[in-house]
Amino acid sequence: QLQLVESGGGLVQPGGSLRLSCVASGFTLDHWHIGWFRQAPGKEREGVLCISRSSVDSVKGRFTISRDNVKNTVYLLVNNLSPEDTAVYYCAAARPSSRWCELGLGEKYDHWGQGTQVTVSS
Repeated sequence: QLQLVESGGGLVQPGGSLRLSCVASGFTLDHWHIGWFRQAPGKEREGVLCISRSSVDSVKGRFTISRDNVKNTVYLLVNNLSPEDTAVYYCAAARPSSRWCELGLGEKYDHWGQGTQVTVSS
């Protein structure tokens, strides 16, 4: 059974950092494109950042994705958090039908985790 499990969410003060984990079972994460998405209360799901198959990392502004292939885990590091980052964060896996990952609205992603809550508040 293919499964993704996120962890690492919690309550963080503004300006802080958080590293979320996404552990896979039943398949090898390094063979897939991995995306991180989030959904805030009352808002639509949005893509945060993705990492392409076999890429070492992916960086965009305050967000960094990295891999630990030994642990079959992908991480999302978020720096300088603000209350606007409050949301449920999800990781998802997409079959690498193209060379580079794409976020879109998540429609290309086949497997999803259950999400982890991130709350940024003082």
